Amino acid sequence: MAETVGMILCGGFGKRLRPLTEKIPKPLIEIKEGYTILDKQLFDLKNAGINRVYLLTGFLGEKIEERYGDEYKGLQIEYVREEKPLGTLNAIRMGMEVIDGDKQCVIRNGDVVADLNIKKMIHLGEISDYPLTMFITRMQSPYGIVEVSGDKIVNFREKPVLDYYINAGVYFSKGSLDFGDFESGDIEKTLFPLMAKENKLGYYKEDGLFWMAIDTSKELEEIRKEYHNREDKPWGYEKILINTEKYLTKELFIREGYRTSFHYHEEKDETMYIISGSGYIEFEDRKEYFSKNDTVRIEPGERHSIVAMENTVLHEVSTPHPDDTVRVTDYYTR
Repeated sequence: MAETVGMILCGGFGKRLRPLTEKIPKPLIEIKEGYTILDKQLFDLKNAGINRVYLLTGFLGEKIEERYGDEYKGLQIEYVREEKPLGTLNAIRMGMEVIDGDKQCVIRNGDVVADLNIKKMIHLGEISDYPLTMFITRMQSPYGIVEVSGDKIVNFREKPVLDYYINAGVYFSKGSLDFGDFESGDIEKTLFPLMAKENKLGYYKEDGLFWMAIDTSKELEEIRKEYHNREDKPWGYEKILINTEKYLTKELFIREGYRTSFHYHEEKDETMYIISGSGYIEFEDRKEYFSKNDTVRIEPGERHSIVAMENTVLHEVSTPHPDDTVRVTDYYTR
């Protein structure tokens, strides 16, 4: 099977985030202290099993090279710099010319933060009939919705998720793309519509995931709010919801096919409330399967790992010992 590499578009000007983007490129904006948009993207690619990433740079590209060099936490980093901006199509074409034609590639817009399962997207893209697979997500209305009946207003819905899908800025390519006569412009407006007409463009979707394209100061404020008490993990994320002297509540998201480390707590007594998804908790002597609305108690000293058979969200309510975790075995690299 061909090697799969990553490719991230990092060359935009980020005009709507000025003056912040006058000195740093948009991918280097921090979504929490010390953690940038690009950190998140590289972290996700690494945990999908990708070992090499090409950063397609342009405006202020030297800032990105200064931060990452040729290696980031085990990922090999290479750079393809576009000296004259000709749009995303030319940037991707330049990247494709650098990598071997038989390499599979995950291509990402450099301003997207998303919790999608890249490993699953790669697998489904590999077995599909399409040379390119696009990640799509449901569109959230930028405005509140007014519901009417007859001649009266009956309800308000604040920025609901609509029954339409949008391009979510992540793609899987089985190999080199045929750019035809296109030389410049945005690939979303040039090559992709043509591929759709020629039945060469598939899609991948995971409803209910966190997804955000950071294009304005308001969106930046929203993503920083999301990450206020959140820490990304190789298997998903962990977010503190409540932390008092009496109890601690965390939200855990575990991607389908992933698992937490095998670990235990010396003092912490916890109960897992399954919000969505299914899987099992593997103990030393048994497995306890769970699905939506189930609860599972884990007592101090019980070694365990949480395994997601579907995307799983759970709330962990425990005694207030936030740092009481002893890892026995990791199933991922750090």
